[in-house]
Amino acid sequence: MAHLNDDKQLDRRHFLKCMAWVGTGAVWTMSSGVLSGSPLGTSNRGAMAAHTHGGGLRFVQISDSHIGFNKEPNPLPQATLQSAMERIRTLTPQPAFVIHTGDVSHLSKPDELDTAAQIIGAVGNTVHFVPGEHDVIGDGGRAFFQRFGEQPDRKWYSFDAGGAHFIGLVNVLDLRPGGFGQLGAEQLAWLEQDVKARTSSTPIVVFAHMPLWTVYSDWGWGTDDAPQALGLLRGFGSVTVLNGHIHQVLQKVEGNIHFHTARSTAYPQPAPGTAPSPGPLKVAAEVLHSLLGISTVTQHVHDRKLAIVDDTLPS
Repeated sequence: MAHLNDDKQLDRRHFLKCMAWVGTGAVWTMSSGVLSGSPLGTSNRGAMAAHTHGGGLRFVQISDSHIGFNKEPNPLPQATLQSAMERIRTLTPQPAFVIHTGDVSHLSKPDELDTAAQIIGAVGNTVHFVPGEHDVIGDGGRAFFQRFGEQPDRKWYSFDAGGAHFIGLVNVLDLRPGGFGQLGAEQLAWLEQDVKARTSSTPIVVFAHMPLWTVYSDWGWGTDDAPQALGLLRGFGSVTVLNGHIHQVLQKVEGNIHFHTARSTAYPQPAPGTAPSPGPLKVAAEVLHSLLGISTVTQHVHDRKLAIVDDTLPS
């Protein structure tokens, strides 16, 4: 199988066909070991209720809220984050928990982290965090982990819910040249021990900030030692990897592993190779909400493909 990270093997037009602009978060349902997604919007409540029929686990993923960012195209990212939280609060039935896949803040400042904690805390639900590179500026993430960390003795962690095993990894503390993420030997050794205790039929959900496959090497959109981590997961029948960082949805299926990157709640970024570098994509104010829309993501049981249907935030 050709990998999308090798732009010499895959032309840009084909690559962009795999891209989709979608929303501020996705509601994930775990049923019989299969994840399916629904939008955060209230217009599809009937579909959401159907996803939870039979007691399947449902949770919400949000990412890249960048509280503290104050430039175009969205100088008020706290407002769009608050909008996402309001939508989560209206979901019926409520999700079991929320996952935030990093860049909670823009510059790791205490007031940014405090504002984010206040807005996200108002969701009234358990929230599991992993940091982005913007959350560890200057102090190695000390302020972030004080507010959002789950384990006193380490920064990565796992938990079980709804018959699935969730693994929160940290790949932003030792960025490689070119911006690539890094897990490191200590975390990989922990991961090996963590998954050893699980049977191969256990659904695995991994979440981290930077993608665990190389999306676009020129921009450092990947994790150097992700192949070692993924090698530890290939013996499981169902593995889903959720990431943020690139502010757009990109999906890939590689054997038993389903990759999905989430949209930002703050601002869009350009599709790989369509700009000189990554960064906030400036768009007209009347267009912004259409790029911060919501998405329905469904993981089909038989062909293991992810299908995305876009919906937009109200203007």
